[in-house]
Amino acid sequence: MFDPHDTAAMARALELARRGEGRVEPNPMVGAVVAIRDAAGHHHVIGEGWHADFGGPHAEIMALGAAGPRARGAALFVTLEPCCHHGKTPPCTDAVIAAGISRVVIAARDPFPAVAGGGIAALERAGLVVEVGLLEREATRLTAPFRTLVDHGRPWVIAKWAMSLDGALATGSSDDRWLSSPASRRLVHELRGRIDGILVGIGTAVADDPLLTPRPRGSRTPLRIVLDSQARLPLTSQLVQTARESPVLVAVGGEAPAEEVAALQKAGCDIWRAPRADRPTQLLSLMEELGRRRHTNLLVEGGPAVLRSFFGAGLVDEVWTFIAPRIVGRDGRGLPPLPTFADAPPIEIEQVDHPGGDILLRGITAACRESHSASA
Repeated sequence: MFDPHDTAAMARALELARRGEGRVEPNPMVGAVVAIRDAAGHHHVIGEGWHADFGGPHAEIMALGAAGPRARGAALFVTLEPCCHHGKTPPCTDAVIAAGISRVVIAARDPFPAVAGGGIAALERAGLVVEVGLLEREATRLTAPFRTLVDHGRPWVIAKWAMSLDGALATGSSDDRWLSSPASRRLVHELRGRIDGILVGIGTAVADDPLLTPRPRGSRTPLRIVLDSQARLPLTSQLVQTARESPVLVAVGGEAPAEEVAALQKAGCDIWRAPRADRPTQLLSLMEELGRRRHTNLLVEGGPAVLRSFFGAGLVDEVWTFIAPRIVGRDGRGLPPLPTFADAPPIEIEQVDHPGGDILLRGITAACRESHSASA
């Protein structure tokens, strides 16, 4: 069905799609390649494109525009099913058909209800050859945050922490906030600059007095979120002092004192009240609120208790763990244990790097992998 030339063209489309990371959300990252075959069966790329900005032209439109009239009779390789509805832009299926494309190779179907197979059907009705599933696993992983928002109504959650070789976490309350290397911290700031929200607990907010902003600024301005059931976030904190410049959301409990809540609101903070429920339900409700705000990626930078709460609620999709080559020799400062070994979520390691001498492990949780495999 697919030959190595097809695979190379789709791999290029996936490479192009990643250029939109942090700029297209809540839309998915998508890349496209238009290619023609010569007499020997080799592909020649005549047009490339990717979705570069939210609200801007889709990848297919950019690739077709680059190919121009040569697109007639050519093949289109696209990482996600072309849209068939009017949104911020016209249907891509109409443009593909009008360009005279004869074959469309799609990596993965689009789960968005207004598409969900409709794009494929529209192309087939027009007589185009449509093939689906080339590099599907890679395309599904690439669009996992978008799929989480569509399928589960919440953002993709990235849990990040730094730790020593003997398992001590950097808490931010002293010089151990610099446990990881400058190169590792630069990676974290780059990550902050392409996501929708950064979350910490009130313990971290008080002990570290962080800004939680990307430095330098990235393509997005993340919402800074504090889990603060009693509305204890100090009005003198950097978060509150900069709330009118960069948004801050304080998640309080129903028992939070009204005067403290009012003071935070007056200082420019947004307030979200958690329902009277157990901790996992409260966290899920907060994630659903962020989903309603169309947040696609959330970075959890909280301390051990917050990280354990997210893992315990089954809300972690991806992990970034920085391991510093140091022995701290302190007890009781790692992640709190889960009730049983069976509760420990397996992690599929996707990437291992060595920034500044540290070890960076990036991976996804088993539940996340199974969920997206089922929906692909």
